[in-house]
Amino acid sequence: MGEFFVWASFLGTLLFFFPVFLGLDVFLDIRENKASFALSACGLRLFGGYMEVRREGIAIHLTKHYAILLLYEKIGDTRKYFEITDGFQLYKLHQTVETGGEGSALGVLLAAILRSSAGAAFGVLKTRYPFLSLKNGTVLADRPCLKLTLETLTVFNGLVLTLAIVKKSLEAILNWIRNKKLTASWKRQRRSS
Repeated sequence: MGEFFVWASFLGTLLFFFPVFLGLDVFLDIRENKASFALSACGLRLFGGYMEVRREGIAIHLTKHYAILLLYEKIGDTRKYFEITDGFQLYKLHQTVETGGEGSALGVLLAAILRSSAGAAFGVLKTRYPFLSLKNGTVLADRPCLKLTLETLTVFNGLVLTLAIVKKSLEAILNWIRNKKLTASWKRQRRSS
């Protein structure tokens, strides 16, 4: 029994102080309105799926039988739930854009605009974060298409993740208490009237 606690404390210390790498790979096809994604931690794939644009919102398919529908009205409100803290550092950002029209001037112009704008954005990011691995590529295809491949890697440790979970949990508890108090005061006011 004592060995279990020694190993648990050793692994807990490793989790708290050593980095964890979280990767996100995205493949976006504009012409087919689909995007595939895969989320991995320390090189092991956690889950993946695909997204598609529908009339009522964006459908995220996690398995064959399970999907989440994000309504367009609700997407603006979800931004406040994805708050990035300083403990999560972007380590790698690689992108490749495939555009059609190898023989057309429009495809070549689009590829040049994408290369130059990504180069300018990468220049700003590289001066701000010198450790960041950045790559940008453009492929000209022989048929009309517009595809984006994005590969990111984020680094954090268990202590930062634990603090973020505790912060979100405390915020949820405080909101629940506020809602309870508002509901109780509203019921009292209604009884007194």
